[in-house]
Amino acid sequence: MSKKNKSAGNVVYSTNPNFNSNSNEEEDENEISSKPGQAPLKIYLDRLGGGKFVSRITGFIGKTGEIELLGKLLKQKCGVGGSVKEREILIQGDHREKIILLLLKEGYKSKKAGG
Repeated sequence: MSKKNKSAGNVVYSTNPNFNSNSNEEEDENEISSKPGQAPLKIYLDRLGGGKFVSRITGFIGKTGEIELLGKLLKQKCGVGGSVKEREILIQGDHREKIILLLLKEGYKSKKAGG
């Protein structure tokens, strides 16, 4: 197999004069840049292996870079570790109250979810 230039995707030839072969493949269709407060974020308390608690924030609509910046901000303000995986922000420990206040301060709607 030969290594072909994959910058144009599957397009071989286009008659469109406005065609741009440098498409951004990193953005998904559902990654529409959203303003804070559009979609309500839900905050769950989960228990991971070993009995440790983790606060899980779901429902974020936006670009991957935005969710990572929000995750970084929450980790810094809570003073704990965490990660961003599969469009969810995971914060170590039970910090739901603090997270709700921080998200409201940033302009996001948020509420506790789960049992």
